[in-house]
Amino acid sequence: MTNHHIEFLPNFLDIKSRIFNNSTCFNTFETMRKIILASNNPHKIKEFKEIFSDTEILSLKDIWYNDDIVEYWKTFLDNALIKCNAVREFLKWKWIEANVIADDSGLCVNALNWEPWVYSARYAWWHWDNVANRTKLLEELKWKSDRSAYFLCCIVEMFPNWEYIYSEWKTYWTILEKENWDKSFGYDCLFLSDDLNKSFWEATDEEKNQVSHRWRAIADLIKKEKNDR
Repeated sequence: MTNHHIEFLPNFLDIKSRIFNNSTCFNTFETMRKIILASNNPHKIKEFKEIFSDTEILSLKDIWYNDDIVEYWKTFLDNALIKCNAVREFLKWKWIEANVIADDSGLCVNALNWEPWVYSARYAWWHWDNVANRTKLLEELKWKSDRSAYFLCCIVEMFPNWEYIYSEWKTYWTILEKENWDKSFGYDCLFLSDDLNKSFWEATDEEKNQVSHRWRAIADLIKKEKNDR
């Protein structure tokens, strides 16, 4: 008979050790504050790490969270809360107290009645196919004179007691008639930033951060977090 307890215990302790770097002190932070980011997206992880300079950001992979989180609601806030709740529930059963951050964002095009909205990542109904999504967007706008749009980001930070704070910010764009520069990430190569008057792929990292919807939402969330302390 297999002894499942023997298999579970090292894994359980290792998750705690990964988060707190001290398996004998599970519920206190040692030196740098740690936050769980409900994502494995490398672009998103990089962006969060850059602005949370005094905080160690841990991804889902870092805590061995392997389940798929289905985002089935019709608002960015609700989808971000789904992610936070799922990870918070996972941590609860590991007896781990750590804040969880999740975000949901999407493209909203004025001439398309704000589509693709929360369905931006699967606009063409292929899962996270950037080329198909961009192709469909350009086709939908083919005969539209208004090419204005915005990207909205909603970020939620959930505390161990399940209370949360959130922030929403927008970045405004004009959608180009054809793809521009690097085509590897999302819709970026189609966007002419109203703030920068250039495509995101032409902008430096510093310029992107100044106008990024996610960067602005994170900065606002940090202010709210400090006010709540």
